[in-house]
Amino acid sequence: MMALTERQPQSEKKAARARPMSAKAVVVLCATSFFVGLLLSGRMTLLMPPPSGSVGAASSGHGSRLSLFSDHCEHRHKLDEGNPNDIMNEVSRTHQAIQSLDKSVSSLEMELAVERAKQNGGLGAAVPSKRGRRPPRAFVVIGINTAFSSKKRRDSLRDTWVPRGERLRRLEEKGVVVRFVIGHSATPGGALDRAIDVEDAETRDFMRLDHVEGYHELSSKTRTYFTAAVATWDADFYVKVDDDVHVNLGMLTSRLARYRTRPRVYVGCMKSGPVLSQKHGRGVKYHEPEYWKFGDEGNRYFRHATGQIYAISKDLASYISINQPILHRFANEDVSLGAWLIGLEVEHVDDRSLCCATPPDCEWKKQAGNVCAASFDWSCSGICKSVDRMRAIHSACGEGDGAVSNNFAAAAAA
Repeated sequence: MMALTERQPQSEKKAARARPMSAKAVVVLCATSFFVGLLLSGRMTLLMPPPSGSVGAASSGHGSRLSLFSDHCEHRHKLDEGNPNDIMNEVSRTHQAIQSLDKSVSSLEMELAVERAKQNGGLGAAVPSKRGRRPPRAFVVIGINTAFSSKKRRDSLRDTWVPRGERLRRLEEKGVVVRFVIGHSATPGGALDRAIDVEDAETRDFMRLDHVEGYHELSSKTRTYFTAAVATWDADFYVKVDDDVHVNLGMLTSRLARYRTRPRVYVGCMKSGPVLSQKHGRGVKYHEPEYWKFGDEGNRYFRHATGQIYAISKDLASYISINQPILHRFANEDVSLGAWLIGLEVEHVDDRSLCCATPPDCEWKKQAGNVCAASFDWSCSGICKSVDRMRAIHSACGEGDGAVSNNFAAAAAA
């Protein structure tokens, strides 16, 4: 009897402490209730007669909804059971659309920033913008860095890959702008400047900068070039190239077109050379006075595009244009550009087609069907004796007439 009375409270405690309903059971119950309610409401809708005059409309709307639902299910069914390539194509198209949207947003943000900088007087453009008029559109602006003493180099390019006269104008109509980029002498209006005036009157292929020419001022010239180019043309890409480099314009535009939908792109042959701290000896030309900023002696630069030729997208050129008064200049122009972009969300594209060697290298590649975008000699940081050799290199490695139109059209269609 005693044992019986002792068991009774324990059984009551167990009953009182019955396990609560699990979370899974609650979810199942809620889902079941929802679908039952949905089913009942659907039946009630079917039982209710439609208002007068709306029978046709109701049946039509119901039929279109069923048709849309059926089409959607059929599309999903095809994707699920069809060729895996169809699914990958769908994913690829979606990815491209997202990239395109990202670039559009980035470009709009940069355009807004440029306009604000213009209104606040913060845009240090060498070419004054025409208020109320948008700069002409272009796909790419190619600025050829040149000097007062380089007329023979310029003529060697005009005889090979830089079009003259009407051909230059027609190329510009296709969206490819090519200009020799030069500033002024330390005594503006002097003999050097007048010589460029005469040459420009004949060729009409110069872009004049508000900049004092000098080898040790290349970083400033590059900064001023991008600022002026953005103010003069609304382009997708801005290219800087030296006047002792051979370029195939068709291949260059074709390769740049691959990155057209991507925002903040920096294209070139990426390298990381040693930081030269010594003022004497081999390589003194590239001595870096601020070597200590790059760490201990013997360190190397961060990855950046070699200075012979590189391209940046519109939003990066706009960034330089807006911030050019506070962008630090290192001794080497290519290092300066890399420094301006290293802290940004930028896609570095290492494109080795932009740094082929001169023949036989670029000639072999052409014969194999891989035409180079640009060729030069690393040992000379350009083509060695370019005035004498440019025509022969163009003959061996050039892409031929009509390549710009054909390659650019094919890239645009893709």
